[in-house]
Amino acid sequence: MRTARVFFQDILAGLLSESADGRRCHFQYDNSYAGPPISLTMPVRPELYVFEDFPPFFDGLLPEGAQLEALLRQKKLDRHDRFGQLLTIGADTVGAVTIVPAP
Repeated sequence: MRTARVFFQDILAGLLSESADGRRCHFQYDNSYAGPPISLTMPVRPELYVFEDFPPFFDGLLPEGAQLEALLRQKKLDRHDRFGQLLTIGADTVGAVTIVPAP
């Protein structure tokens, strides 16, 4: 199971994790987070978000086209491992959200 810390404007917003079988993803806002939601589709709440597939908001942060092809070749990533792709590029996303691997 891989886990990533999700930051909004350099403030820890929550944790994104994948299930042990790699089929589901979970997002949980940090209890102390008092900022805006990281996405309008994911309002701040104490309950866990459970996604049957890779969450659309995080999928939207991933590169496409030639940039994706270059990333896959350069980092030797699996095309279907979107969580791995996010961990690889997450510290350099467009916008206010950054993602870094959790220790």
